[in-house]
Amino acid sequence: MEASLAPQASSSSSAAAAANHSRKRKRSAPHEKAKRLKTEQVGDEELQRGRASGPPRVSVLLDRLQQPITLQELTELLHYAALGKPCGIKQPSWCRLHHQKKVHRVNVAIAEGLTQSHFYKHYLTLQHLRTNYSTRVTFTPSSETIASGIFRSEVPKGDWSPAPSLQSPLQKVVNQHPVVKTFGKQKRGLTAYVLSKEEMIKKHYPVKGMIGFEEFVCTDSSDSVTDHSPLFGIDCEMCQTVNGHELTHVSLVDSSGTCLLDELVKPRNQIIDYLTCFSGITAAMLHPVRTTLRDVQARLRMLLPNDAVLVGHSIDCDLAALKLIHPHVIDTSLLYKREYGQKFRLKMLAEAVLKRQIQTDKQKGHDPLEDALAALELAQYFIQKGPAQVVELHLENLWGYTVVDTAPSDCEPAPSPINRFSDILQTLGRSVAYLGKRSHVELDLSKQQWHKSDKELLASFKRQTNQPFFSVAQFSSFSNQLKLLGLHQEQQHESACADLRDMCVVFAGPFPVGFSERDVRRLFRCCGPIQRIRTLNRVHARVEFQLLEGATLAVKTLNGLSVQGQSIKVRRPVHESTLDLDVALDTLTEDTSNTCDLYAVKLRRSQAERIRNPPEINRHTPEVKCSGTSANGLPPSETDCEHLQLTEETFRETFSRFGAVEDVVLLPKPEIKAQHANIKFESSEGKQAALSSSADLQRENYLICPSVTPRHLASWVAMATSTGVDGEAAEETTRRHSSSQDEELIPILAKLDHRLGKLFQSLPEGTLSVVLLPGLSSGSSLLPGLCLMEVKRDSRGERTC
Repeated sequence: MEASLAPQASSSSSAAAAANHSRKRKRSAPHEKAKRLKTEQVGDEELQRGRASGPPRVSVLLDRLQQPITLQELTELLHYAALGKPCGIKQPSWCRLHHQKKVHRVNVAIAEGLTQSHFYKHYLTLQHLRTNYSTRVTFTPSSETIASGIFRSEVPKGDWSPAPSLQSPLQKVVNQHPVVKTFGKQKRGLTAYVLSKEEMIKKHYPVKGMIGFEEFVCTDSSDSVTDHSPLFGIDCEMCQTVNGHELTHVSLVDSSGTCLLDELVKPRNQIIDYLTCFSGITAAMLHPVRTTLRDVQARLRMLLPNDAVLVGHSIDCDLAALKLIHPHVIDTSLLYKREYGQKFRLKMLAEAVLKRQIQTDKQKGHDPLEDALAALELAQYFIQKGPAQVVELHLENLWGYTVVDTAPSDCEPAPSPINRFSDILQTLGRSVAYLGKRSHVELDLSKQQWHKSDKELLASFKRQTNQPFFSVAQFSSFSNQLKLLGLHQEQQHESACADLRDMCVVFAGPFPVGFSERDVRRLFRCCGPIQRIRTLNRVHARVEFQLLEGATLAVKTLNGLSVQGQSIKVRRPVHESTLDLDVALDTLTEDTSNTCDLYAVKLRRSQAERIRNPPEINRHTPEVKCSGTSANGLPPSETDCEHLQLTEETFRETFSRFGAVEDVVLLPKPEIKAQHANIKFESSEGKQAALSSSADLQRENYLICPSVTPRHLASWVAMATSTGVDGEAAEETTRRHSSSQDEELIPILAKLDHRLGKLFQSLPEGTLSVVLLPGLSSGSSLLPGLCLMEVKRDSRGERTC
């Protein structure tokens, strides 16, 4: 894959030039950084003032690139694209739409049934999607209908709002209140206030399948609840142990306020602070207690029906203390909102709303039974009154507003402001449309076109002489085909996971007898972070990297290496899924998101020498000694005895001699022996120049290869994590079972990609095109989706890195 575009210089002159450049770079690094920041600020100011030139485009903020977006965050972009600053809509929090005024239409295409793993498994097949969309970001699956969620999403007030003269002062305050802006004015059932899965993930509530909650216990709850589901109030008190905060007291009440559970709990670890002033717990109280966390978890699972809704104040802390996952919760700290995101204390809410004193100075700590009941009654009161009435009744005593209503007595009440996105667009005279299968979409029937097939949908869209300003098209062919074949999305995901992991695997050997997995890890970790290693037949090993680049460098640099006088081979696995691997890697290298990107590893000197001059590795000898000599006979340097502590500027100084470097992203967990980074040049010429000098860089202890892992993925293997299949034998079974089914699905995917391409071609210039692979969200699975974005330009529009 190496290119040879730049002329080679002699090693001595090249080293001298590099040293001279490095000295200059070190002196100018702070200046260059300040200059870059100033340029970015000036660019933002020009954009805000509307003076910046160029075609419209979408870019994801670097600090958000590897974080999945939710449906709510996607609607932020759609609101800004369709309405913009003239209507008072701000830029999205996670991305930037440059030159929004030049966006003339917006189209969202939903490819039902597809996940992010499907996209990369069938990367070569989906030619249109991989070549015409330069911006990608992982999408968190939504449990609601996406099309309906887009059309009914609430937009912050702007110039489309009712005229101020029609509103009384009280109505103005109520309509602008954070509670009303969040929940609307109408009184609704309890399900309107149950946190969605996306909200729980974003606010770090315990959610099944998310990192950090693997050891939590799940309640036996159904996938959904209704407005008639029972409410249960819950509260916990904790103490400080050597392992952090642990549960010491839990209380549960039902919807009538009856106590169902009030138990003291013995923490598993040693207590270092009873936090008595808050918890009310003392050593004497806990001494006779034998109830454990497991006992409480079992009791709660038995007491809660499958449609239970748990209510608490900052209930995420209670669930964390209980190590419990329950999908249906109402958090009273989020119901009674304050400006700028601050939360009321439960004591203050109880006093202002319920007219009740709790957590008084006379008490020794908090009473969780009292707090659980207060949280329950606060939620019941909010549901019964509705958001607008709650705000009006407690505007002064809770939020501190004093409003004098000067509206004339004969004045008719002002109409409620229209908050729904679809209503706002139509109020402004901008047409909207939904095309797809018949489903529950909150849009006027006159604006919906139902079609039985993707072919009909595309033909209908292309026939329109005047395309709608905002349209959503739902393609269902892939999802329908899965049902016809009797397949489940989870099955397809498992198959995709197995194939994607194969791409990160190398087989190596034969190694000397007695060569352990630890020895293999020490040898291969210079190429990239390793996911797992398994020895085969005592002399061979299967090495699975977290990144595709790791496997690429392993084949490139370690194949033929002499280990204790024995030459080893490093090869890719041969499966049906890897037959086109070389083509796939080359295509990924030229991907729009990787055109200017380079993967680089900075090695410690001893590790670099081991690759250049293979030593006699002995499993009984430490790899590096911090005194005397290292395992390869070289005197150890300071960096040979410590972790590499390299910064982004270190890589920038090295690689900027090949071309301007836009940014450097370090892998979050460096290996002991190496630091890995992704280098993004401002042009592809810089990347090619660096690749042509790979031999010189290797003498400077750098290994490089073209980037192939898309920038929005923190790890290739993390995306391909199996949800239900465990073990390579099971993976092989999945692979064999799905190979014939994949042969039937590939033509379906190719045809879907072709139709999405035809749709894109029919869009006018200046259309923001969003293609959503929605992923899957169900009670047992959370399979990430993918959001692809591009503003269509004419054929003369040039792409940049």
